[in-house]
Amino acid sequence: MSELVAALPMYDWPEVRDEVDAQWVLLRDAFRQKGIDAPEAIVRRNGDLPPVPGGIRDAAGALIAPDPATLPPDELDFHRLWLHPLLLFAQTCWGPMELGLSRHVQVVGQPSYDAYEGGQGELYSSALVMRIGEGPEVRSPADGSALIPLDLIRGKRFIFNSLDSMSGIIALTRDLQAAGEGLDIFSSRSESGGHRASIVAIAEGRADVAAIDCESWALAQRFEPAARKVAIVGWTGRRKGLPFITARATTEKTVRAMREALAGLSEQPRIQRVG
Repeated sequence: MSELVAALPMYDWPEVRDEVDAQWVLLRDAFRQKGIDAPEAIVRRNGDLPPVPGGIRDAAGALIAPDPATLPPDELDFHRLWLHPLLLFAQTCWGPMELGLSRHVQVVGQPSYDAYEGGQGELYSSALVMRIGEGPEVRSPADGSALIPLDLIRGKRFIFNSLDSMSGIIALTRDLQAAGEGLDIFSSRSESGGHRASIVAIAEGRADVAAIDCESWALAQRFEPAARKVAIVGWTGRRKGLPFITARATTEKTVRAMREALAGLSEQPRIQRVG
């Protein structure tokens, strides 16, 4: 049995766990055909991660994360997952990558967002959402440019999933800066813990504006009743979507084989090879 770790946590809503598992089976079998000892199943809990006695250390031996065995077993700490020395394959976000994660992992590939409004190939954008009736609904610009309704969102309460999220706050911050504005355009800012929670908060009137990545918005339209009370009033500009990563210690041979496997699956939805 493989001791390596794989996870696809970023869009792993309870309602689509079977779909996510099926995506991993597709990837797992393609990796195994390339001679990679891919694990049978993805992990969803800290308790599923192999222990790392003494904690997780970087290439220089500095402690960068605790032993997963010391974490609440039924939760999943994304950052500890991404830093695990046995990580074969997982999704992350370019926000954490820019904030230091890139020093400890390697990028294997990028998913395709062609199936979603606001996506094109490896690029995605976030829908700016408000309660229905509070602003005109808009479609994603064909050229992928930002469409930020400054007058509409000025003075409103902004909610975001997490401070290190590219889709939830960083992309919008940069688009506002390009327009000569900043997050102080909002009357308040609060953290929800997840895109789905942000949508619910807006529908319930606890916040006014959120930036929701296009795939999460598509999931919300399928499974979150609160999304029926929310509409798209703008879009962030398109940027690179969530990368597939592996541990820094993964061998060059294995990384190359995974990229070849992804290239062979490039006709499949949501999978695209990195250049």
